[in-house]
Formats: sequence, C-alpha cells, structure tokens
Amino acid sequence: MFSSRSKESSADPQMPAPLVPAAGAKRNRPHSAPTIISADMVISGTLASNGDVQIDGQVEGDVRCTGLVIGDKAEVQGEIYAEEVTIRGKVAGRIRARKVTLAATSHVEGDILHEAFAVEAGAFFEGNCRHSDNPLGDADGGFRRPQAAQAGAAPAALFASLSPATT
Repeated sequence: MFSSRSKESSADPQMPAPLVPAAGAKRNRPHSAPTIISADMVISGTLASNGDVQIDGQVEGDVRCTGLVIGDKAEVQGEIYAEEVTIRGKVAGRIRARKVTLAATSHVEGDILHEAFAVEAGAFFEGNCRHSDNPLGDADGGFRRPQAAQAGAAPAALFASLSPATT
C-alpha cells in the first residue's frame, strides 16, 4: 500500500518528463500585475519599473520597464526602453526595445531601434527604424550620421557622387 513499487507501477508511462530550458534560453519573467497609469494621471519625470507597465494617461519623460503597453488615449513624450512594447496611443521620442508592435490606432514620431518590429494597417509612424541584435545594449543607439555630415561637409558634397558624370 505504501511501498515505492506501487508508485512506480501507477505512474503514467505516456506522461512526458518535465522540460528543462536549454542553457542560454530566455526565461519567462514572473507574471505579476502590471503598473497602471490611469487615464486621468499625468506623470512628469522618468518612470522606471522591473515589471510590466500599462500607460493610459500621459507621461512626460523617459519610460524604462520590462513590458510596456501604451493605451489608445495615452501619450508619452520621451525615450522608451523596454523588452516588449505595444503602442496603441501616441509617442513622441525614441523607442529601444527587443519587440515593438504598432497597433492600427498608434501615432509614433521618433526613431525605433528593435530586434522585431510589427506594424498594423492604419498605424502612423514618422521616423527611422533600424534592426539591431541587441537594441537595449547598443551604445550609440544604432543611428549614425553619414561620414560626410560628421566631418561638416557641405550638403552639395553629399550628393556629388549621385550626379551623372559630364564629359
């Protein structure tokens, strides 16, 4: 009745063994309730969280978190730095994230540095987007000015190589 033999014989042979994540695999973050910035809330300054954040109000400053959802009526003016970002509202500023999703209701003005990028039909995006294998770790943000512009060259020199040669 209480012997180890009966436990072994009653075990389901079709039941798979528990899976152990491979070394170096991404681990899921613990699921907890997100921090919610309600529609009537206005925050001025940097917003930082080790968890998920949902913004339905206004933030005037940078946002740093693990997961970020910006609601339909929300507005963010500042840099966003997160693992995953879903934008349904308005953002004015640079976005650096592993995964960025622009919903149909989104309005984004700024540069996006990403590992994965998705845009729904109807989304508004004005700026530059650049793929990076490590968007959260790139020191220069992945956006570099052309060499001639850095050296202070005249604008005509930038386009000299594009004009047809005259003979």
